[in-house]
Amino acid sequence: MDHATWTRLALTGARPLDLMTARFTEHRYAPHAHEEFAVGVCTDGLESIRYRGAHHLAGPGTVVVLEPGEPHTGAPADGTGFAYRVLYPPTALLAEGFRARPHFPEPVLRDPGLAAALARAHRAAAAGHRHAAESGLVWAFATLARRHAGAPPAHAPRGGRDGGAGERVARAVRARLADQLRNPPTLGEIAADLGLSRYQVLRAFRDSAGMPPFAWLAQHRVNRARALLDAGRSPALAAADVGFADQAHLTRWFRRVLGVTPGAYRNSVQDGGRSVR
Repeated sequence: MDHATWTRLALTGARPLDLMTARFTEHRYAPHAHEEFAVGVCTDGLESIRYRGAHHLAGPGTVVVLEPGEPHTGAPADGTGFAYRVLYPPTALLAEGFRARPHFPEPVLRDPGLAAALARAHRAAAAGHRHAAESGLVWAFATLARRHAGAPPAHAPRGGRDGGAGERVARAVRARLADQLRNPPTLGEIAADLGLSRYQVLRAFRDSAGMPPFAWLAQHRVNRARALLDAGRSPALAAADVGFADQAHLTRWFRRVLGVTPGAYRNSVQDGGRSVR
C-alpha cells in the first residue's frame, strides 16, 4: 500500500525545510518541477526517474539530486515498489558556503556514506530534533555540493536554432495561463493570438517546460494551491481559488505532483507535525 508522510522543520534564520518519507508500489508522479532542490535517498527497492531527457534508476546507497525548475517524473521501477526519504532544501541552504548555486551534472549519485548521513539527518528532522537535524543537514548538503557539484553548463537555448524564439513563446503561454488560471484559454485561442499554429505552440512549450501547456497549468495550480494551504486556506476553497473543478480534482493532481493529499499537507505545515496520506 502506498504511504507518504510530509514534515516541515523550522530552521534558525532560514526558510522552513520540507521533507517527505514515502513507500510507493503504484504511485507515479506526473511530470513536474520544484522551486527548491529535491535531494532524495532511496532506502529500499528501485525508483525509475525521467530527468533531462533520460531514464535513471536509483536504489539503496544512492543520492538523487534534482535541480530547481527541472521537469522530472518518478515511479517504481518494478512491481516491488521503492521507499525513500526526500528533502526539499531552498537554494540558499544547499549552497551555504558556496559563491554560486551548485550544479549537479548527474542526478543519481552512488555515495553510500553520504546517503546514510542524509538519511540520519532526515530522520532527526522528521522527529523534530531541530538542533541535531540542522547540524547534520548543513554538513551533508556541503559534502554533497563539494563532492558532486560541477561547473554550470554553458547556456544553450533549448529547441535548437529556434530556441530563443521558442522560449519567448513559452514565456508568453505561461503568462497567459497564469493570468487566466480559473478560466484558461484553449490551445487554439493561444495559438491564434500569437499568430502561430497549435503545433508550433506545443513544440515551443514542450522544448522549454518539458511538458505540454495544460500539464504545466495543472502543476502551476497545485503550486498556487500549496501557497494557499500554507496560509491556512481549506482544500475546498483552495481548489476553487486556483481553478480546479472541485476538491477531488485538486486532490488527484496534488498527489500526482507532491505525493500526498492537500489535507495531509495542510495539517503538516499548520501544526509543524507529521501528516500521513
